[in-house]
Parts: sequence; C-alpha cells; structure tokens
Amino acid sequence: MQEINTIFYIVILIMSVIIHEISHGYAAKFLGDNTAEYAGRLTLNPLKHLDPIGSVLVPLILIISKAGFVFGWAKPVPYNEFNLRNRKWGTVVVASAGIISNLTLALLFGLLIRISISMDFASPAFLSISGLIVLVNIVLGIFNLIPIPPLDGSKILFSLLPAGWRRVQIILEQYSLVVLIIFIFFGWQYLSPVIFGLFKFLTGVSF
Repeated sequence: MQEINTIFYIVILIMSVIIHEISHGYAAKFLGDNTAEYAGRLTLNPLKHLDPIGSVLVPLILIISKAGFVFGWAKPVPYNEFNLRNRKWGTVVVASAGIISNLTLALLFGLLIRISISMDFASPAFLSISGLIVLVNIVLGIFNLIPIPPLDGSKILFSLLPAGWRRVQIILEQYSLVVLIIFIFFGWQYLSPVIFGLFKFLTGVSF
C-alpha cells in the first residue's frame, strides 16, 4: 500500500510541476514572448518537461527517507524577458503564473473534496488522491513564493525592488543552492503550519 501511495505522490508531483511550468510559458506567450512555444514546451507531454533529478530522484529520495516534506521541479520553461511587452511587470506576471496555477488546482480539488463530503459520496480512494493533489499543489505554490533564486518568489521580488538591489540578487544567485538547502532543512518547520492550515481551510478536513 505504501508503494502505491508513493507512486501516486510522484505522479501527482510530476504533473503539478509540469502544469506549473506550462503556466509560465502561456503567460509569457500572452505577453508577447513565444520562446516556450518554439521550444515545444507548451505541452502536457511529460517527456518534454521531466528533469531526471528534480522530477524523479529527489522526490523519491525524500519520500523513502520520510523527510517530512516532498518537493521537486521540472526543466524550467524558457522565456525571454526582453520580448515581453512590459519587462518589469511582465516578469512578475510570468513568475506568478506557476504559483497561481498550483494554488488554483489546490482550490479546485479542495472544493471537490468539500462537495463530495457534504453530498456523502466521497470514497476513501477519491479523498486520498484528491487530498494528495491539494497538498502537493499547496506545497509547490507556497514553496515557490520563497524569494530564493531560482524560485519564482525571487523573480517577483527582484523585479519589484529598485535597481540598487541587483547586487543582492547576484550574491543570492551565486549561493542559491546552499541557501535553498539550508532553508529546506531549517525553515520547513515554519512553513508546515501554513501549508497544513491552508489544506484544512480548502478541504474542511485535516491531512
């Protein structure tokens, strides 16, 4: 049973990060940049998006090791900020699109859970899978809000800050992997209450 849950978790995670990346591409296209489309990345075909390490290996290791959190990533969808109709706000919109897509999925499946429970036709399998979809997408949405490169939150933040902060951005980008790992292992405890609180708010049940 644990093996089946692990497989479902990884599949849901992979599809969620793919939708996250596709949303970046469509937002960029809407704002005038067709780079993602030309690269063949506006598709749900997993083979176009999978990162062997970020989409499979890292999530699998975290699940098996029972680290208490699971995350992953797909290959970033390319876009050219210089093609956007408004470089500053366009970058904010493109970076926000992935986060919004994940939180929207969490909201939709949270509503489905609430409706199915209220109408008394929720099966354990449905609640389990839908609950995983909600949880995974909340984690992805909240995690990507963190202003550490290369997460979307950093793109949003540094697009809004004055140009004088460019030096801080460069330093963070140089040490981003170290900073991100430190945050994952020491900052997760502060995110957990937010994630599980939001899960209960959307679904009406505790995970």
